[in-house]
Amino acid sequence: MLRKGIASAADLDSKPVTVTSSTVTLNPQTHAGRLVILNRAAGIAVTLPAATGTGDTYRLHVLAAFTGASTIKVASASDEMQGNAVLFADSGATVVGFSAVDNDDTIDMFGTSNSTGGLLGAYYELQDIASGFWRVAIVSDAGGTEATPFSATVS
Repeated sequence: MLRKGIASAADLDSKPVTVTSSTVTLNPQTHAGRLVILNRAAGIAVTLPAATGTGDTYRLHVLAAFTGASTIKVASASDEMQGNAVLFADSGATVVGFSAVDNDDTIDMFGTSNSTGGLLGAYYELQDIASGFWRVAIVSDAGGTEATPFSATVS
């Protein structure tokens, strides 16, 4: 039994991690299995660790809608993403879906005026499923003319 005011190790491990800097490199010790709160409207560049098949899951939540360039990228060109994005069109009841294609390694969380997502409440889940592969699931509102958030930019 715990005394009042003393947290268990499990409680500490499950607390969200807030990112307010312009860049963050996710790592298993600090970010895996925890909710990562992205709280910098001007933009954040997120880098994933190398995909080695650990099964580690990284969950990201946008607390401040992005007004500047914001991305999630793999660590090297030998890694790629597989998965889907579900974007709600202009806060409406219309849903637009996009799938990552072969060699996609980048998620754009801003696009042109949030056309690829990155608005308040956006949720990104990435799981290290095998050597060289990330599983991706995205749910976000989007603005303007919705566009795929996936691309291949890491060389």
